[in-house]
Amino acid sequence: MPAAIPYPGLEHYLSRLYGTAQAGTRVWKDADGRATGRYFNSTLTSAFQPIRRLDGNEVIGYEGFARSHSGSDQGLCLWKLLDHAANDDESVELDRLCRMLHAINFFRQPESEGGDLYLSVHARLLAAVDGNHGTAFSRILKVLDLPQERILLQLPVIVEHQGWLANYVADNYRRNGFRIGVNAVDSLEALKLLDHVRPEVVKVDTRQTLHDGPALRLLDRCAARNVRVIFKRVEHADTLDTLRRLAAVSGLPIYAQGFLWDLPSSSLPGPSQAAGKPMPPAPIPRAAA
Repeated sequence: MPAAIPYPGLEHYLSRLYGTAQAGTRVWKDADGRATGRYFNSTLTSAFQPIRRLDGNEVIGYEGFARSHSGSDQGLCLWKLLDHAANDDESVELDRLCRMLHAINFFRQPESEGGDLYLSVHARLLAAVDGNHGTAFSRILKVLDLPQERILLQLPVIVEHQGWLANYVADNYRRNGFRIGVNAVDSLEALKLLDHVRPEVVKVDTRQTLHDGPALRLLDRCAARNVRVIFKRVEHADTLDTLRRLAAVSGLPIYAQGFLWDLPSSSLPGPSQAAGKPMPPAPIPRAAA
């Protein structure tokens, strides 16, 4: 017998969803209980990738990704294809649909207890929404009785001329009760964003070379401000070696995310899986992350 969902609003909402797509319905659930949604002629659902602390390999959160619906749990990443076919209003609709699906599919699973949910904000949303960013999503979370304090919204990589806009959007989200994360292409950019946006989380892309000097300055400055640093897209053992060296030199906790440990999956890992040891890297298409 499945465990009861500790969120009455979410349980009530799921009980009212159709088991298959119906004419005029936007969201329904599949045979496994996953919430799925329609956008154009595509059926979308959620996949989640763990974020881990290196020492002890503890899972501290999950990032949600949109995937095409697949019974094999290996759906395609259709975001770029769908977004390129959409105008601004349709892109906003896609972004909001995906965030709603991710929140439902995350919190309906007992394994989500204790972890945070990281959700991306699409770049086109920064300018396409006039103001009050986060109001609609906050309202949905209240209706579903979901814990907003466990959701962190990640701003996209910000080009220089969008700096003022990112700060404006971040302040909007904060006023609506959300924590903010930023994505950076390297540690030097992350240091700039730390002062400009004042995030709670900074995510650094490891596909660029990780230079010890900037990375250590970032770790020290973030530790002083109680900001979490997450190194994302960790795919190779040499990147892991670099992160372990940074942890040893700085004496600070290191958080990481990537294919070296986990493929995005619709099901959250149980405690024994979540605590598993790092696996050798596999040749996975970059589009999946």
